[in-house]
Amino acid sequence: MTDNNQSDNASLRIKEPDELTPEQFSICRLKSTEPPFTGKYVDCKSDGIYQCVCCGNALFDSKTKYDSGSGWPSFWQVLSENSVAEHADTSHGMRRVEVTCKACDAHLGHVFTDGPAPTGLRYCINSAALHLQERA
Repeated sequence: MTDNNQSDNASLRIKEPDELTPEQFSICRLKSTEPPFTGKYVDCKSDGIYQCVCCGNALFDSKTKYDSGSGWPSFWQVLSENSVAEHADTSHGMRRVEVTCKACDAHLGHVFTDGPAPTGLRYCINSAALHLQERA
């Protein structure tokens, strides 16, 4: 993992609830999920850094994004150790690992162990939780 594009967490500003769309608030703060194949970044091929929509923390590099067929943007690696936190999630009768923004605790999605090499991980992330900062 690299810190080359990592935001300085001390300078991040967390958006107030009224600055988020209803969908962003529901997903990021109430831990809901967008329907599969509906998010704006599912098929996105643009080059850049995916940031947390709530605070701007750098989360994923587009170079680690791949088409998992799941219906959500998927990444095989986080940008840095400061990007995400992982938590046990036993909601909905399942055992999963929830992924949240390490800077502001926004719900992002889940991580699974069925991803591609070299990590074997699939970070399955809601588009509504992301903002793509395209490279110039």
